[in-house]
Amino acid sequence: MMDSTKCILSPFKSVVVALLILTGGAASCKRDGSQAAAKNPASAAAAKAQLDVLRDSVDLKWRNMIESDDQKISLTRLLLRELQGQPGMNAAQLQGLERANARLKSRRYTQQTMASSALIDQYDASQDSVLHAVYPVAAPNGNAPTENARNFVEGLQQLDEGVVGFRVQYDRAVKQYNAYLQLHQSELQTLGGKYADMKPLPLFEVQN
Repeated sequence: MMDSTKCILSPFKSVVVALLILTGGAASCKRDGSQAAAKNPASAAAAKAQLDVLRDSVDLKWRNMIESDDQKISLTRLLLRELQGQPGMNAAQLQGLERANARLKSRRYTQQTMASSALIDQYDASQDSVLHAVYPVAAPNGNAPTENARNFVEGLQQLDEGVVGFRVQYDRAVKQYNAYLQLHQSELQTLGGKYADMKPLPLFEVQN
């Protein structure tokens, strides 16, 4: 009786063992596939992480550029106020320049509206017109009436010279971001939300 039972169970055990081996192999393959997907830079999670890094770089370049521009506007305001206390100055002219300078921020382009190159040109022209009117008043023939005024003028000139460099750096970061966004659009679509609707950012296209 015992021998007969063994004969019946042995094939059954063989089937169970075979199933366990197959199941284990399938699970192993599944784990290997999941690990491969996790390591794949084209996976949705990896694409999201890399895109976030690139966007952070873009935003950092933008903040640096805008902060520099804000400093230029602030220095212009300080210079005009410094000049108001000097003899022989035209108070009405200085007040007009101060109002024009104060309007600049509201006219400045954003990361989205700069898709219109006309807006960039208009802003640059508005700021240039203020500075070109301020310099002759602040330092006629290169002679500023006070040390503060001279320092403000020199600071403005340095900030103005840095504009092109900031725009070149921003464009470089945006090009990397846009290229990655285009390359991994299909993976990002699977994430939904903001990642499904992301669009390339406009460029200054400043030439070195």
